[in-house]
Amino acid sequence: MCTIVYVDQAESTNSLLAASAKKFEHGTAIAAHSQTSGRGQRGNHWEAEPGKNLTFSVLLRPSTIMASHQFELLQLMAISVVKVLRNQLSTNEVCIKWPNDIYYRDKKICGILIENSLSGALIDQSIVGIGLNVNQEKFLSDAPNPTSMALIAGHLFDLDDLLEFLVTQIVNDFDEYETNPEPTSLAARYRFMMWRNEGFWPYRDNITGQNFHGRIAAIAPTGHLTLASQGGGFHTYAFKEVSAIL
Repeated sequence: MCTIVYVDQAESTNSLLAASAKKFEHGTAIAAHSQTSGRGQRGNHWEAEPGKNLTFSVLLRPSTIMASHQFELLQLMAISVVKVLRNQLSTNEVCIKWPNDIYYRDKKICGILIENSLSGALIDQSIVGIGLNVNQEKFLSDAPNPTSMALIAGHLFDLDDLLEFLVTQIVNDFDEYETNPEPTSLAARYRFMMWRNEGFWPYRDNITGQNFHGRIAAIAPTGHLTLASQGGGFHTYAFKEVSAIL
């Protein structure tokens, strides 16, 4: 049974939950009707029309995931969200765009931001922030490729029911993994659900500024992405060092 705390407005549900995490139990979620300063990976802004989408954060307290393997948690959360969206939208075209975005075809529907607190070699606390486009049908920001569940399905969704479904899936999947961690199996599931998982696709090397066609070759336990080029070479990238070209 998950616990969901609703607030009318928050600058960031991640920040709000972090400030009061000590008084909440594992699995508690905070959801905001309106989020004014939602954050994405590396400080990017998340656009969300009030009352139309889900912006929420879930508090998790890992006991087995090493600090050096924080990417396991991101893999687990991304898989949980994809499972829910594939179920709700009745399509397997919802995929994980490395490292932490959820795409439908070539459009972004969801972003995930995880902020961890470490205790020695272990993760002491994780706050999983999720921004999901649900019923929004017009996007005003300069984001190049947003979409929503309503645009995909052609009908609106009940936000409360969807939120409970998501939080329950996330917490249950996390608790199950804590009981029986299988990093190799987790990595295989993440790889299988990846966007543009097969074939060569256009990328931009953000270090050199060069465009090239690459194929996903491997994902390291640290989260680093290795791409095989059409010329036969391999290049490994950290977050933000390479971008997929739409």
